[in-house]
Amino acid sequence: MPKSKTAKPNQVRIISGMFRSRKLTFPTVPGLRPTGDRTRETLFNWLAPHIVGSRCLDLFAGSGALGIEALSRGAMQVTFIDTSTLACEALRRNLDLLDPSLLTSGKARIICANSLIWLDTQHQEVDKDFNVVFLDPPFDANIYKACCDVLDCSDLLAPDCLIYIEEPRKQDNPSTPASWQLHKTRTAGNVCYHLSLRK
Repeated sequence: MPKSKTAKPNQVRIISGMFRSRKLTFPTVPGLRPTGDRTRETLFNWLAPHIVGSRCLDLFAGSGALGIEALSRGAMQVTFIDTSTLACEALRRNLDLLDPSLLTSGKARIICANSLIWLDTQHQEVDKDFNVVFLDPPFDANIYKACCDVLDCSDLLAPDCLIYIEEPRKQDNPSTPASWQLHKTRTAGNVCYHLSLRK
């Protein structure tokens, strides 16, 4: 019987770019749910005209699959935020294995903190003007609207910033401020994911 190409539990695969087919291992942490391969492929097809040279913010980074996929495809810099010490330690190991210079050069930055609190209080510790934000909190946290509202009022976002949100399909509408323009939307199983433009 041929071996399955499906990633093992607690493992995700980088789809494309300089780290293509490299596998990332992540710990078992409550609420950590990496974005699936097909969803990530669709997302980065959407982002293809924008990702090279971009500055990205990976909130609720978890396995780091979204931010590392962005780096693999040419993002200039990614800031990873996660509240789990285990997840942050695993992410640091994975980045070091992929390319130690990612961390030493500041191209990848890891901050272990509660993402919502960090959004509300941090503004002195990172460069601003993020072009792309990945927002994929644990489904049961129910903080999508709060995160979007804080982001919208912050000085973190560059003009024409793109915000990716992944949330349970049961949500009636994307939990985004009225001023954000819904750019793309899809569903997959029990997941609704969408990309919004914030002017």
